[in-house]
Amino acid sequence: MAQNKNALIRYKTIDKCLQNSYRTWTLEDLMNACSDALYEYEGKENPVSKRTVQLDIQMMRSEKLGYNAPIVVYEKKYYKYEEDSFSITDIPLTETDINVLTETVSMLKQFKDFSLFSDVSDILQRLEDKIYAEKSHTKPVIYLDKNEGLKGLHYLDEIYQAIIKKTVLVLTYKSFKSTEESTFNFHPFLLKEFNNRWFLIGKRKGSAPITNLALDRIVSIDYDFNLPYIEEDFDAELFYKNVIGVTVNTGSRPRKIELWIDAINAPYVLTKPLHQTQRLIRENEDKSIIIHLFLSPNYEMERILLGFGDGIEIISPENLRDRMKRILAKALQRYE
Repeated sequence: MAQNKNALIRYKTIDKCLQNSYRTWTLEDLMNACSDALYEYEGKENPVSKRTVQLDIQMMRSEKLGYNAPIVVYEKKYYKYEEDSFSITDIPLTETDINVLTETVSMLKQFKDFSLFSDVSDILQRLEDKIYAEKSHTKPVIYLDKNEGLKGLHYLDEIYQAIIKKTVLVLTYKSFKSTEESTFNFHPFLLKEFNNRWFLIGKRKGSAPITNLALDRIVSIDYDFNLPYIEEDFDAELFYKNVIGVTVNTGSRPRKIELWIDAINAPYVLTKPLHQTQRLIRENEDKSIIIHLFLSPNYEMERILLGFGDGIEIISPENLRDRMKRILAKALQRYE
């Protein structure tokens, strides 16, 4: 159990004790009560020291947690609340608390398609009610970009459960390049979001390469409970280490990509790197920059680089430079 959680258990235990004004509470009494509470939660002996309870009382008295608990000592021995009705659970929410809770609830609700969040939906509702009661008409100050009209989102939880339970899927799928639907077995490893689209990562069979499928192209989902699930030690961090997005071209080795960025776009690229491998090589007199990336080129990377328009130049490798030149030349023809 995390130490901060232990501390919260002790704070609540001390608070419960001091609310009981029908008996006296010595430091030893509070130590024993906290030890008993931790034993109840952890199932093992966890004696609380005198120093720990003294520090807890000091923390509860302070403003650090917003408690400002009026804990006093009388007869140089007994502890109590100076205000009989006081409790740390009745502390009103500050405006900062309300704003933080509002944005937290808003962000959590973005994951409503997952069943693991359904268990906290009632908690979110109570939080929203509490926020409204404390401060009506609170408007969010954080807006998360989302695409409510995106197809396939209703498959999120079904696929999530299949991954957790290691179940082979039977997918009916129609890619953008295909004119007809196809049905095949798929061993799901991971769900990945990129650019407001969700992708399923896995394999069709053991000897096949790892691939990704867009959820918005899935037509239907079924299961094959008789087919053994491929037990593969899939490391997503390692797999996507040298790519942008979700497309990993099997057999393509990462290479150094040298880019020139103009003065207008340089600050944006420096403060928001194109990839974690980005390195600044040189800052020119005109405030343009030269950077290096260490990537395996893919479709997503090309889309991002093309998005800079005339603010970027691929210096190397030569084959990537030539490919981008052909794409831009073809695009220019559209306007002639």
